[in-house]
Amino acid sequence: MGKGVFTSGTWEEKSDEISFADFKFSVTHHYLVQDSTDKEGKDEVLEDVIPQSMQDLLCMNNDFPPRAHCLVRWYGLREFVVIAPAANHDAVLSESKCNLLLSSVSIALGNTGCQVPLFVQIHHKWRRMYVGECQGHGVRTDFEMVHLRKVPNQYTHLSGLLDIFKSKIGCPLTPLPPVSIAIRFTYVLQDWQQYFWPQQPPDIDALVGGEVGGLEFGKLPFGACEDPISELHLATTWPHLTEGIIVDNDVYSDLDPIQAPHWSVRVRKADNPQCLLGDFVTEFFKICRRKESTDEILGRSTFEEEGREIADITHALSKLTEPAPVPIHKLSVSNMVHTAKKKIRKHRGVEESPLNNDVLNTILLFLFPDAASEKPLDGSSAVDNNNPLSESEEYNLYNQFKSAPSDSLTYKLALCLCMINFYHGGLKGVAHLWQEFVLEMRFRWENNFLIPGLASGPPDLRCCLLHQKLQMLNCCIERKKARDEGRKTNTSDMFPGDAGKAGDQLGPDNLKDTDKEKGEVGKSWDSWSDSEEEFFECLSDTEELKGNGQESGKKGGPKETASLKPEGRLHQHGKLTLLHNGEPLYIPVTQEPAPMTEDLLEEQSEVLAKLGTSAEGAHLRARMQSACLLSDMESFKAANPGCFLEDFVRWYSPRDYIEEEVIDEKGNMVLKGELSARMKIPSNMWVEAWETAKPIPARRQRRLFDDTREAEKVLHYLAVQKPADLARHLLPCVIHAAVLKVKEEENLENISSVKKIIKQIITHSSKVLHFPNPEDKKLEEIIHQITNVEAIIARARSLKAKFGTEKCEQEEEKEDLEKFVSCLLEQPEVLVVGAGRGHAGKIIHKLFVNAQRLTESSDEAAAMAPPEEELKRVSYPEERRQNSVSDFPPPAGRELILRTTVPRPAPYSRALPQRMYSVLTKEDFRLAGAFSSDTSFF
Repeated sequence: MGKGVFTSGTWEEKSDEISFADFKFSVTHHYLVQDSTDKEGKDEVLEDVIPQSMQDLLCMNNDFPPRAHCLVRWYGLREFVVIAPAANHDAVLSESKCNLLLSSVSIALGNTGCQVPLFVQIHHKWRRMYVGECQGHGVRTDFEMVHLRKVPNQYTHLSGLLDIFKSKIGCPLTPLPPVSIAIRFTYVLQDWQQYFWPQQPPDIDALVGGEVGGLEFGKLPFGACEDPISELHLATTWPHLTEGIIVDNDVYSDLDPIQAPHWSVRVRKADNPQCLLGDFVTEFFKICRRKESTDEILGRSTFEEEGREIADITHALSKLTEPAPVPIHKLSVSNMVHTAKKKIRKHRGVEESPLNNDVLNTILLFLFPDAASEKPLDGSSAVDNNNPLSESEEYNLYNQFKSAPSDSLTYKLALCLCMINFYHGGLKGVAHLWQEFVLEMRFRWENNFLIPGLASGPPDLRCCLLHQKLQMLNCCIERKKARDEGRKTNTSDMFPGDAGKAGDQLGPDNLKDTDKEKGEVGKSWDSWSDSEEEFFECLSDTEELKGNGQESGKKGGPKETASLKPEGRLHQHGKLTLLHNGEPLYIPVTQEPAPMTEDLLEEQSEVLAKLGTSAEGAHLRARMQSACLLSDMESFKAANPGCFLEDFVRWYSPRDYIEEEVIDEKGNMVLKGELSARMKIPSNMWVEAWETAKPIPARRQRRLFDDTREAEKVLHYLAVQKPADLARHLLPCVIHAAVLKVKEEENLENISSVKKIIKQIITHSSKVLHFPNPEDKKLEEIIHQITNVEAIIARARSLKAKFGTEKCEQEEEKEDLEKFVSCLLEQPEVLVVGAGRGHAGKIIHKLFVNAQRLTESSDEAAAMAPPEEELKRVSYPEERRQNSVSDFPPPAGRELILRTTVPRPAPYSRALPQRMYSVLTKEDFRLAGAFSSDTSFF
């Protein structure tokens, strides 16, 4: 049997239930999975060969396995069957029942010729009491057991146990064959006091310059708050001793742990140590279950003034979101909001405010760094694209987790809310910061300040919805800003015809319109006001077109359109010319399609789906979807007077314009083009749209994207978010941040098992977080996995600190120690190379010595003078023994295995293996004996 196979090999078990006299038993077969080579040899069972289990009784390669079934540890078996009461509360208590079972087992073994040991569990389950039997050809082994709470004094040492063993064997031979002995003493080190736990809890009060004790905003805490390793167990083993070589009795013992040839160590982990990162994320997750709204948490009184009813400010949001016939003056809104801010602060007073001003200002400055400068930078909204992180796997985790990029405002907000929830005012603090954040968003919208830390462009649907909403608000601010700037530059010089941005609107030769129309056109930029109702309806254009005689553009030939000036041109198309007059085709300035967040897309698809499959529904759906197409057609007509649908299709959808080479009347090869089949379908959407389209440049069309309305919708959406909704939105960001933090910490330690677990966490999280509204249970699992990894890393750090891997001057020693520490984390028991004389062994010895000195010094302080006087009179050998052993505490567990081969029951019987295992701990004392006898010659 190979060394250590019991631990490294695979154990399997098969179970079944049987009834015996109306009593249900479970029968379980335990066996070590063997290599095929072993099995082949096993098939040829010779007559005189004793059963495998009897041979195993003498095998010394697998004594004291660190992980195994108790019967494997006690008897060294590789295969056995256990019969136990099926129900947990049932037990075989009476002796007669026990004997009945044993005799039945004995008969069954005899009848079947089975050579596998069979055990019956008796007494209460917690006592782990078994009796059993194994039968071979003419041989039998009885497995017996003694279990006591209090140990008789004479059995606490080797000489007393040898007496029991010999008397039990009752060997008739006078010079008894020598007994081989294996001994293991286990010492427990509980007192790690001399090593302070390296994790310092953050100092919450020292908030200076954006730092919370060493915790900056935007950084997550990490590590265990208590030592994650509670005990170190040192097992000192003497694997091959012979009776007579060693003395161990109640007066003197040769068994000095320092001299033991084998040392092995295991560590006991603290049960669920409190970990900062795990607590941080768990506490944030708890907000998801809260029902209160922000108003309920902060109290409605926040908006009241002394001596007054609730002020109008409570209706500020509803005023803003309702369509107003008169545009609200811009400053009035921000004034209302800012007076609201003042009232909140004034009313709450400094003590009442969930967040003190220093903390709040620090956070707001962290979230909005552009607020520090007097004029926000225009480019502050775009995330730096040259960021070296942005290509890395860590950065792109947000795609998998549906969170937000790790340098974005949303991500930072998630971390700040997390920190506030944990350290600064809990749920109230979260509500307070959110309220301030929403006010800041409104302020930026009204004053055309872009929001920092968001990538420009339409909402990124790979991110969480809250991030999309903020990007949407930024799109609105960008459009509004562009419009306001355009208004400033263009109102003054709109008339007469401006060939610049406004295009050649109406030249001086063409002023045929009434003064009213002039005024209307003149104020077209102003008419793009913030009010939803006041869109420019292009009246002058319609009348002007009627005057020009071009009603649809379909019939519009060169004559009719000569008077219409082109406008809204971007640039000339490289190759194409208009089909009818050979004029160069101009690409128009078009409106950008409206950006959409995923909830709006979903809403739109629901509306479209509800229209049904009827012809009318399909028509309506097509009209809804063609708003963008119609706008582009109008822009195209304005830029290319006298154009046809074919011209538009050649630019907009070249595949729908089919060109063929044909021979004309004169015999020349010419290109002839026509619209594709789908474009020729009667009442085609494109044809319909082209007929209704009027030549209006993009800047004077009704907006495809009504930024005012969309911004108000976003602001309203943000304002009504409860802390619970907010936590749900931002939890993917927090999990994303926690995974990055764990990865960063693991890189410092380099633990291979943790690398695997982190990969599993990422795979698991990306599955769970990718769907809307993931289940709480699944989210808890992810957080639990993250906490586990944190605890493993904390354990590694604890062990490194205790074994002083950093202090090693010699490179070789340092490598050995690091390897030793990593094995301790991953293996149940680790062999100490060189035992007490090896490098790790010396450190362990020192740990025990220091712990002993601490306990001795405390004992001495408590003790009185007389015992000290007595110590001086101790005899010399006793004194030597005291000094040599005092480095270690008394062993917490003593295990002995005694083996021999003797003939039983008669001198002429076969010599068969005998074995007795003994374990003595504080709680109990157990003897497990396997005694073989010859059943042929007795």
